[in-house]
Amino acid sequence: MAGWAGFELSALNPLRTLWLALAAAFLFALLLQLAPARLLPSCALFQDLLRYGKTKQSGSRRPAVCRAFDVPKRYFSHFYVISVVWNGSLLWLLSQSLFLGAPFPNWLSALLRTLGATQFQALEMESKASRMPAAELALSAFLVLVFLWVHSLRRLFECFYVSVFSNAAIHVVQYCFGLVYYVLVGLTVLSQVPMDDKNGKWPCQ
Repeated sequence: MAGWAGFELSALNPLRTLWLALAAAFLFALLLQLAPARLLPSCALFQDLLRYGKTKQSGSRRPAVCRAFDVPKRYFSHFYVISVVWNGSLLWLLSQSLFLGAPFPNWLSALLRTLGATQFQALEMESKASRMPAAELALSAFLVLVFLWVHSLRRLFECFYVSVFSNAAIHVVQYCFGLVYYVLVGLTVLSQVPMDDKNGKWPCQ
């Protein structure tokens, strides 16, 4: 039991810790949202962080300090521009590594290590335990990035040619979260690829 707990703690790298913290924050916000209003005497800023679009326009007039942090809801398209470019680049680099044997660029390898991406030795232990070869892990990550990129491309097309955005607004914090989210998703997928720490390549055996 102690060994299992130690392994779980060691697997809690910065990237996983960040996702866990975000999940806890959203759960905490949901619980506050369900709490009686009398328990939240001054929640204008809290409500403003939760609501977006037309939901911001309902109810009483929002304070000027809250409206100062509004950005147009049509900026949603920026999320998918970032995702198409960033995750498309990660997909290209992973394709080069998988099919041509090219190593990841130094900046990407360093970034993945900084975020706590599991090194090859640790992933080798996990893959043996799950009976999933390293090649299958790499191929799974490749397919996830393909689907993520196609999804982002479709949503970008919809933002430009299908969606009709009103004058609704979103909070600048929500906007920044959306940008960071699509960057982190691609890095999270790529961090699952077993990589030889010496040369930045994925192991072919």
